Order: sequence, then C-alpha cells, then structure tokens
Amino acid sequence: MLNVEFLKENGIDIEKSLELFGDMQTYNDTIGEFVLGAKSKLPKLEEYKNEKDMHNYAIYAHSLKSDAKYFGFTHLAELAEAEEQKSKAGDIYYIYDKHDELVTEVNRLIHVIRQYLGEEEMPRKEEPTKTEDMTLLTEEEIYTQDTILVVDDSNIVRNFVSKIFSDSYVVAVAKDGQEALDIIKANANNKNIKAILLDLNMPKVDGFKVLDYMMENNLLEQMPVSIISGDATKETIEKAFAYPIVDMIRKPFNVNDIKRVVEKTIYFSEMN
Repeated sequence: MLNVEFLKENGIDIEKSLELFGDMQTYNDTIGEFVLGAKSKLPKLEEYKNEKDMHNYAIYAHSLKSDAKYFGFTHLAELAEAEEQKSKAGDIYYIYDKHDELVTEVNRLIHVIRQYLGEEEMPRKEEPTKTEDMTLLTEEEIYTQDTILVVDDSNIVRNFVSKIFSDSYVVAVAKDGQEALDIIKANANNKNIKAILLDLNMPKVDGFKVLDYMMENNLLEQMPVSIISGDATKETIEKAFAYPIVDMIRKPFNVNDIKRVVEKTIYFSEMN
C-alpha cells in the first residue's frame, strides 16, 4: 500500500517523523522495526507489571515511548510516557488501570503498519539485520578496524545508526549494558573502538554502570563516549556530565544530530 494518507488518517504524525528520518524511503525501510521491537517489549511490560517491578517496567515504557516518537505515534508516546512516570513514582494502581490501554494502542499500530506495508504477517521475533550480524561482537571477538559501538535497547536506534555509518565504519551494537561490557572488555587492549554511543536507561546493566566500569579501568579516553538518551531531566544530565563524556544527545535525534555527535566523539579519540 505505502499510502501516506492512510497513516495520517490513523493519527500518525508523518511530518514530525520525517524531521528525524529525512525521507519516506528511510521511514518505509525502518517502520517494520517498530513491530519487531514492540512485540518483544509487550511481554516484558506484562511480566514486570505482574511482578510489581516498577523499575524495570519504567525502563521498557521509556523505550516504547522513544520508539513511538521516532515514527510519529503521538498517542502511544503520550501513553507510554505517562506509564513511565507513574511507574517511576511506584504508582502500581495506575499501571494496573492503564496497562491494557497501552497494549491496545500498540496492537492497533501494529495492525496499521501491516496494512501500510501490505504484509499480512510480520516476523514474530527480532532477527539481526545484515549489519548487526556482521558487526556484533561476542566476548571472544576483537575488532581490527575502526568501529563505532552503539549501546541501546531499541532495535530502531541501533539499526538507524548502523545504516548511517556502516559505509564508513564497522558498527557494533549491544542491546544492553552487559553486552556492551563484554565488547569493551574484549577490546580493552586495542584502540579500534573510536566512539561509543551509550543509552542510559536499559535493562540488566544500565549506562551508568558501563561508565563506572570504564572510569575504574581508565578507558574513557581510549574509547570516548557520548550519551544518547530520552531522559533530559536536570538530575540525569548533571549525573552524566559528572563523567568525562564527550557529549549528550536527546532522543529522538535526526541524521544530522547523530552525525555531528559521532564526528565530535571520534575527534576526541583521534586526539588521544
């Protein structure tokens, strides 16, 4: 189908989204990633709701909010942001009351996307893209070429950055802080990781724990870090800049924003 008017009729803010993606071709190439990401996040949200684990619930609500903003899913972004804030405040009753509304909106958008793409079925699990399959390091692997490491629990962010830089650099990706630490430890004795783009709000091991490890092992000059985060509170910004990071960019970001930050981060690497 690929009918833009169909998206607009279903409440999707295409103009806002194109400020980030730049053109409809990039949007169309990427929108299927939302389905894959959402289908992996919904079971986690349900699990953490049932366990009354508001900390991890907030992390996944935050990630869903960020993904929604990229694609112009304004209503979903508002719902996810409200649940993120309420879960951070420990308001379990709000989460119980509003969770189904969030799930309904996600499923509605999945249906809209499938219709828009003209596909009856989307993949049921997240498959690595070609870029990820070539570049994702395991604990035993070591890079021998100039590399950018993208650490983010959003497959949309990881793949978006990979598409921008894969012609110029190897682009390594990590879905959480633990994967990032495995990559960093494996490459601590070389200088091939030229820049790390690090999200702060992730499950398992968050970005601050990654920064703590790098500080303790004197790696922040060797592998300079810039933060990519949807959390722009004064407290988070001050906490992030207490570390010797290069820069901090707020999600959702566009192509020019991320190019500027990566170039600045690589410049710091080349100075050392």
